[in-house]
Amino acid sequence: MLILFLSDNFAPEVNAPASRTFEHCREWVRAGHRVTVITGVPNFPAGKVFPGYRNRLWQREIMDGIEVVRVWTYVTANSGFTRRTLDYLSFMMTGFLAGVLQRRPDVIVGTSPQFFTNCAAWVLSVLRRRPFVFELRDLWPESIKAVGAMSDSALLRLMERLELFLYRRAAAVVAVTASFRRNLIARGIDGEKIQVVTNGVDLTRFRPMTRDPELAARLGLTGKFVAGYIGTHGMAHALETVLAAAALLRAHPEGVLVRIVFLGDGARKQALKATAQRMGLDNILFLDTVPKAEVPRYWSLLDVSIIHLKRSDNFTRVIPSKLFECMGMGVPVLHGVAGESAEIVEREGVGLVFEPENAQALCEGVLRLARDQALYQRLRAQCLAAAPRYDRTALARRMLTILERVGR
Repeated sequence: MLILFLSDNFAPEVNAPASRTFEHCREWVRAGHRVTVITGVPNFPAGKVFPGYRNRLWQREIMDGIEVVRVWTYVTANSGFTRRTLDYLSFMMTGFLAGVLQRRPDVIVGTSPQFFTNCAAWVLSVLRRRPFVFELRDLWPESIKAVGAMSDSALLRLMERLELFLYRRAAAVVAVTASFRRNLIARGIDGEKIQVVTNGVDLTRFRPMTRDPELAARLGLTGKFVAGYIGTHGMAHALETVLAAAALLRAHPEGVLVRIVFLGDGARKQALKATAQRMGLDNILFLDTVPKAEVPRYWSLLDVSIIHLKRSDNFTRVIPSKLFECMGMGVPVLHGVAGESAEIVEREGVGLVFEPENAQALCEGVLRLARDQALYQRLRAQCLAAAPRYDRTALARRMLTILERVGR
């Protein structure tokens, strides 16, 4: 079977959509299928083209057996609604044109968060007379309202109608959470064609590692209890809460040995750094994004992983993919996200849940895990026990079963 996959994020980018798409496609190739991915030049989240690449009209490479076709897009940082929309629209157009030039596939997949990629995938499916699968990673444009980037308007309602149109035209919808599936059914989409394939973890990369002594020494983390946030520093993440918790830890007698590490980039990073400096938070360390192969090494520095999103009904339906990487690494979680993902943390016993945007609760959670070694070791053991249930290889095969059924 020939699978054509449209995604505006792909390896060597390290965000959740890029990792999921690459790891799924790699498994499909190993299963004997041909996979072509149409994507842009790697630049997320800073809007800077990665070394070794140029933002050209067309370039082709092979990655782990996957044919990757990269097209020109309007490159911009992951900030600013207008510029990001121009990025999405440019990929919709150039991605569609590249799709026209590919061999006729058996099935066409488009992935969100935003749905312009799926617009291109649907039009290609009509033109090539092949089924279209919508991979639903976020309820966009609803998430725009959740972060305050856009208020209710005629334009937003028009986009919501287009969103529903694409769900109805899809031969199958693959949602990453059960909450997304329930949302679509409540909005009139046929539940029979909506399948759930959650995010997961590549257990060949994310596995228990002892703390890297050279890296810890270089970053001044030797002998410290390290709580870390790894991922995008965006509007949705409300990381000011973590800064407020750092201030509370700095003032607490037991917080003297605690350090908080931020690894990644995003729209709010510079503002967060400026705020931390203004607050005199010398217990915080900001690190830039590292290459994909280096990420587990930095995970090894963490005693605890912080996962956090704004307090919003929309975010009760998401499951941050880093939760599964925490399990694979055996790193307990301090989880500041309500809803379905919090239920996973509690069911699997892999961390402590705290109220979103509650800095005091986050501070107390860090101190509790720093002082209670019995609790800490129990959570760590449960992380490692839970990880195989979210093995990316098995999840990729589950999605492949859906594509094979649709393709036939």
